[in-house]
Amino acid sequence: MSQIVWIARHANRLDFVNPDWFLTAERRYDPPLSDDGMVQAQQLARRLKKENIGHIFASPFLRTVQTANAVAELLNLPIKLETGLSEWLNPAWMTEEPERLSTPALAKLFPRIDTSYTSRIAAKYPETHEKVRERSGQTARCLATEFFPEDILLVAHGASVLGGAMGLVGEIAKTEVKASLCSLVKVVREDPEWFLELTGDTSHLTHIEEVIRFA
Repeated sequence: MSQIVWIARHANRLDFVNPDWFLTAERRYDPPLSDDGMVQAQQLARRLKKENIGHIFASPFLRTVQTANAVAELLNLPIKLETGLSEWLNPAWMTEEPERLSTPALAKLFPRIDTSYTSRIAAKYPETHEKVRERSGQTARCLATEFFPEDILLVAHGASVLGGAMGLVGEIAKTEVKASLCSLVKVVREDPEWFLELTGDTSHLTHIEEVIRFA
């Protein structure tokens, strides 16, 4: 059996460009994409246009949904919201469980969201480093091996991109994968083994961050 799992990190976020946004935001741990992030998302979509992706899964945070939506529009696919791909719910970054838009509210903004889909894996605040890797790794394995044998795209965050890759290929991903903004990881399954083909490709982007920030 052959299968490809693409794992993308969301594009640039508004609070990375304008840190003061956080001070007055209604949902301060759920920033949207920045203007240049929207451009990056479109560039990611064009990179994946010719790939044979059958399903798109996204973390339910706004920035990941926006990134996934750019790809979904170009590939004419729905978006399945999967909490197992969520941001690392790190109490050192977040003083409380992050507030997000509800699925119905997101679906009004992004009609491609498949509201019939039920998330497979939960994410619970607070999380340790080990827990986010375990959770996102379990999510990648679950989606790829138990439910969706087609080529799939997972749109996640820095820590959950790394954890998802580790869940498929093991510890090698820990040193190989570089999950910069809007980067692309490609994991190929040649039954029964999984192999890393891309470890954080950014060749589709015109602007690349110099320092990787995991948030």
